[in-house]
Amino acid sequence: MKTSWRNASLVASAAAVLVLTTACGQEGGTSSVGSQNVGATAAAGGYGGVGSGIGTGTSPSPSSTVGGGQGNLGAQSASAGKLEVSANAELGDVLTDSAGLSLYRFDEDTAEPPKSNCNGDCATAWPPVPANDASAGAGIDKALLGEVTRADGSKQLTIAGWPAYRYAKDTKAGDLTGQGVGGKWYALAPTGKKASVASLPGLSTRNDPNLGEIVVDKNGMTVYRFAKDKAWPEPVSNCTGACLEKWPVVAPVSSNDTKDVQKKGLMSFTRSDGVKQQTVNCSPIYTFSGDKQAGDTNGQGVGGTWYAVRPNGEMVGVSDK
Repeated sequence: MKTSWRNASLVASAAAVLVLTTACGQEGGTSSVGSQNVGATAAAGGYGGVGSGIGTGTSPSPSSTVGGGQGNLGAQSASAGKLEVSANAELGDVLTDSAGLSLYRFDEDTAEPPKSNCNGDCATAWPPVPANDASAGAGIDKALLGEVTRADGSKQLTIAGWPAYRYAKDTKAGDLTGQGVGGKWYALAPTGKKASVASLPGLSTRNDPNLGEIVVDKNGMTVYRFAKDKAWPEPVSNCTGACLEKWPVVAPVSSNDTKDVQKKGLMSFTRSDGVKQQTVNCSPIYTFSGDKQAGDTNGQGVGGTWYAVRPNGEMVGVSDK
């Protein structure tokens, strides 16, 4: 039997409602967006002199509390302690030791099998990180930590097989002067890859020392919710006009391009102005123009209506009812 035009229209409308309620009540997904690699580079050369790096004195905001800088070359041969993750505006997540000193990898090394090819003067400029007491802090998979026996018999820390080093000219927590040196040395991401914004998913989480686990975008910027928005029965943004200048919307993100963010209600919707916006648990999400670098949380509590977002979509400091 043929379906009438009217019946077909009703079926299509019902299907559209079902898709929306499924996304907001059960499961959901969206289209993907790209990310950009903005890592710095340096002229090819040896292992020694300072390259372009990110610059002495760059201080990424840590995602968890770290100790003070070690401040001298001798101290850089010290044990790693609990490894931490620091957020950097240009490189995304960067692996550090317990004192906040950045860790690096060398392109002339190998990860499969792990092998260090930095010895002699090279190891003076790039002190190998000892493996003896290294442990994984928040946001680091302990299964990625290992060790390799160096030519002198000492044990060096490896991350996903890559030997880890400090840089002698990094003198305090947050320095990244070794980034790009000789076109061969790069800051380590917590995954063992070269640190870059492109290594961050479209949406992921980080452990903030004050707010706990919160959602961040592909650039490591804190994500927020507006208390006056609505999530049910469909997402509605009440931030329009001039509001959007301070609180830019987060563009749609593929559900496969997320990490540690609740999949239920993870969807995009079309705003009243025609712009597509991402949600977490069906609640519209934004970034804050007052956050200048990855790790900033200056939008938390603004006006008593803007709050950072938990991985399940709840607002930090506010009990959703």
